[in-house]
Amino acid sequence: MQTAPAAPATTRGAATAPPAIELRSISKAFGPVQANRDISLRVAPGTIHGIIGENGAGKSTLMSILYGFYRADAGEILIDGRPVAIPDSQAAIRAGIGMVFQHFKLVQNLSVLENVILGAEDGPLLRRSLARARAELAQLARDYELEVDPDAIVEDLSVGHQQRVEILKALYRDARILILDEPTGVLTPAEADHLFRILANLRQQGRTVILITHKLREIMEITDTVSVMRRGEMTATLRTAETGPEDLAERMVGRKVLLQVAKAPAQPGPEVLRVEGLRVTDDRGVERLRGIDLSLRAGEILGIAGVAGNGQSELLQVLGGYQRAEGRVLLNGAPIDLTGRRSDGRSRRARGIAHVPEDRQSRGLIMDFAAWENIAFGYHDAPEYRRNAILMDNAAMQTACARAMADFDVRPPLPMLPARAFSGGNQQKIVVAREIERNPDLLLVGQPTRGVDIGAIEFIHRRIVALRDAGKAVLLVSVELDEILGLADRIAVMFDGRIMGERLPGQTDERELGLMMAGMAEGAA
Repeated sequence: MQTAPAAPATTRGAATAPPAIELRSISKAFGPVQANRDISLRVAPGTIHGIIGENGAGKSTLMSILYGFYRADAGEILIDGRPVAIPDSQAAIRAGIGMVFQHFKLVQNLSVLENVILGAEDGPLLRRSLARARAELAQLARDYELEVDPDAIVEDLSVGHQQRVEILKALYRDARILILDEPTGVLTPAEADHLFRILANLRQQGRTVILITHKLREIMEITDTVSVMRRGEMTATLRTAETGPEDLAERMVGRKVLLQVAKAPAQPGPEVLRVEGLRVTDDRGVERLRGIDLSLRAGEILGIAGVAGNGQSELLQVLGGYQRAEGRVLLNGAPIDLTGRRSDGRSRRARGIAHVPEDRQSRGLIMDFAAWENIAFGYHDAPEYRRNAILMDNAAMQTACARAMADFDVRPPLPMLPARAFSGGNQQKIVVAREIERNPDLLLVGQPTRGVDIGAIEFIHRRIVALRDAGKAVLLVSVELDEILGLADRIAVMFDGRIMGERLPGQTDERELGLMMAGMAEGAA
């Protein structure tokens, strides 16, 4: 990623100006869980201020209080030196605050223009609102590199462009303070670079940005100051230039953290998975997989690199039993049915395939169900979870969940809490625990550390490597090239539904992989 420009001299010299945001002694509890405890924070105007911490540290809760989604149990909020009450998001918008959430709040079947004016119309007749919005979007696009077709339907846009729409929505409502929650969790490296240029432009124009992220490299590249949270408390605020990744990681977790994946060389065994001529055509007649061939052995991790939308998701869905396909797939030498008659997830699990899906919320969890119910999700027919042929053993599931929560450091370790009450990283740990605990022959992993903090990343990586070292096969899909290079024993690059080629991690780099991800032939790359 490119380093963003430094903050302008006028911003750095504005030490006498009141903070753009000041939080004083903010506390918030959810039942027995103290999410924020006596937090104070000052954010200088015209700066990019990073907030980091482990999942469950209270970062998103604190920002949700600032944006009016939650009310603090105690404490005070000041904007530009003046106390303000923010009982809801409309009050936050009136105070000049905008927020871009990790999971976008867009209406998928409306146009960009319609999404931008939604809730900010001039009156019942939309023609004037649309005309004004069109002109303002054109100006914002020029000012901040936020180019996007105003007439495009949101569901047809890439994730990076959908994020631009969210930023445009906030700027259209005249947000002087912009909060971004894990903004690069779903972006490619190129899209993340573009986002950082946008943030640098916002800073240059005097806007204030709060960046919630777990990625230390991003903190070092784009922020002016950084605050560290741990277990609901603010433990430090530092000038970014005066710290480093190792120091920040230790402050976040409370111990030294390995920033590189520690693993011995692979010891590949017999072939577990063979894919030959795999093809998938979607409902609109578009071919998503165009003759995929690959092989994966026991005791190795095959990493699939590629820009999102180039067939990786369809590959996981076929192997996981959620998508029909043509071609041939062999698991431990025996064919898997791809016609849809028996290609469901249950039959895959019975064959020894476990699946950590890319989207934990829509595919991996039932958000309103308790953690103990989700830990048995898909495996509820297992003998240890049955009292008899009819009744399930809820107590056994709860006991298994408590054990998995302890083993995988899920916070808070409360099996009765619904999945939606956990942070994104702890939701991911629940899914990873459920699948790895079944000791599968083949583990399919999609974006295993998306939106996950540095301590949890280290933990999940170690568990994936331990599964490999136990002689299991792992197919890893990730848009994070450093994750692919750190975890994989072999790397296959996908572009436009095809395998562009394979590389060994020690014999390639991000530049070569990036060229292959952009569609350049192996020879050219």
